[in-house]
Amino acid sequence: MEPPRAHAPPPIADALIRVPRHAFIPAAAWVEPAAGDGYWIDRDRDPDRWWRAVCTDTVIYTQLDDGATELTPHNAARAFAPTCSASSPLLIAAFLRHLAPAPGDRILEVGTGTGWTAALLADLTGDPGRVTTVEIDPALAATAAAALRAAGPPPRLVVGDGTHGVPEHAPFDRLHITAGVREIPYAWIEQTRPGGVIVLPYAPVMRLLRLVVAGDGTALGTFHEDCAFMLLRSQRPPAPPAATAPAPDRVRALERDPAPLLDPPPGLQLLFDVLIGDLPWEDRTGTLVLDAAGSRATVREGRVIQRGPRDLWDEAERVHAVWTDRGEPGPDRMGLRLTRERQYVWLDDPAFAVADILTTRGETEHG
Repeated sequence: MEPPRAHAPPPIADALIRVPRHAFIPAAAWVEPAAGDGYWIDRDRDPDRWWRAVCTDTVIYTQLDDGATELTPHNAARAFAPTCSASSPLLIAAFLRHLAPAPGDRILEVGTGTGWTAALLADLTGDPGRVTTVEIDPALAATAAAALRAAGPPPRLVVGDGTHGVPEHAPFDRLHITAGVREIPYAWIEQTRPGGVIVLPYAPVMRLLRLVVAGDGTALGTFHEDCAFMLLRSQRPPAPPAATAPAPDRVRALERDPAPLLDPPPGLQLLFDVLIGDLPWEDRTGTLVLDAAGSRATVREGRVIQRGPRDLWDEAERVHAVWTDRGEPGPDRMGLRLTRERQYVWLDDPAFAVADILTTRGETEHG
């Protein structure tokens, strides 16, 4: 439980007016709307289109390939990876709502990006000197620093790897993470005071995670809005290993109706993401596919074909069985627990990892 707050959090909507988004958007950038095709905006050539994009709930890409590829209409429309963006304003508001920064809070932000959220945090705390924002990319940091200075008294901006936190300015009351996180660094827990809050995009399930840090050095979290962010640079997946001679396929008859595994409800989807790493899907030929971590399962015409080190379809059926046995829980009955030694997703009881429940059930079934 969090201790009582000395000040009520100020209204986020007011901060969004006081710290306008347009001050942190470059003159030319690529827009990715929630629906429809992406498009280029250029304030000098078509100011009306630029303003419409900036003032609506859109994602705006501001960097490709860590800056190695120039941001142009041609490159942005191709398969180059975006590595910095101005996130959806509605999603930013959701993060700030769960963070609940208040006047006097000491805040660490990991991932400065364009600088807009750092400016919002400085406004919401009432003291830019109590906000530290960390950016790993020197070029992005320089651009953000200029925008922050133009917008008002800037927060402290540090160039470095945010996974280490900023211990010289700890402890913090709030941590705001603006990059996808696969493994939560324990340094963030160590640098947050007891009762402090961390909000982050938890990449394994593509959901906002709100953690509360306890006095014993653990943290307990709950899942909230869907979200998708670029991963922390230090946590990007490694390149796939060189191909080796494939092992023989494992083939069996399909014994259970696969329909309940397709288009899973949010709770089952979360379990698939955490425990398997993919969702079952149907390709154009009607074949059902499950693909994760170098393993693959396909289902067609009553046969299950599995290859790689894992039997993914068997795992998916066990996950569905556990979810059904527990009453088809939604994300509100799940969360994440983090200690110095371990972090895991739990279902109903934070003391037990859902992966352990799955393993126990699988061992019982196969005796």
